Amino acid sequence: MRVLLEDSEEMFRVTNCRSDMTVRELKEELDLMAGIPFNLQRLQFLDQGISMDDAPLKFYGVVPGGIISLCVWHYDGWMDLVLAAVEGDSSKLSFLGVTEDSFYQTANSQRFNNQQWKTWVSQRAFVALYIASHRGHVEVVQYLLEHGASCRGRTPVGRTPLHVAAAMGQLDCISLLLNHGASINARDAKGETPMSVARRLSGSQSERRMFLFYWMMKLGTKGLTDPTMNKGFQRVKTGFGSKKESKK
Repeated sequence: MRVLLEDSEEMFRVTNCRSDMTVRELKEELDLMAGIPFNLQRLQFLDQGISMDDAPLKFYGVVPGGIISLCVWHYDGWMDLVLAAVEGDSSKLSFLGVTEDSFYQTANSQRFNNQQWKTWVSQRAFVALYIASHRGHVEVVQYLLEHGASCRGRTPVGRTPLHVAAAMGQLDCISLLLNHGASINARDAKGETPMSVARRLSGSQSERRMFLFYWMMKLGTKGLTDPTMNKGFQRVKTGFGSKKESKK
């Protein structure tokens, strides 16, 4: 099944679709594969209106090879934020309410008290971090982390930015997230950790990088400033453990 993110014109392929799969199940897959949090998604097929979560795909006449449209809810400025994160544009994001000193407001946020405002900003920063981590926008990930975005936040199906960075094999984003406290053991609603997601979807390099970082923390080294660990990370990045190397 192919899924088109209408606002960015990106196409994603979901390989394990079934006719009796519910719309909700597909959205849960897209939370990981498209990097768009579950609660921001609305799906449509052949302009039949918004697909309801509990309905099976066959109810809407979805056929193998068909294209489902994935749109982002437009309320509260979410579409603009998602597009800026997809593009990897930190200058746009800085004006879209991802930091507490932002002047950005929506009709909804104007009614918030101070704590509600902070919670709202935190949610927006997390969504931007989640999408940027999925797309591999290292500079945006760095910007968001430096401005307080939480790498331990979760989507409604329990996934962290490290889950999607691992799924896509975004090694530099994986390193940044780990250095800012992301957990390789965080389990999503299906029980998957970033490690198991990497093993299933993106091959060995992502898994090895996280494993190496885990032991770095266990041994109490100084992060990437430690010469030994930095050398290890570079070897992972350039194919440490590859078949070619293992034959030598």
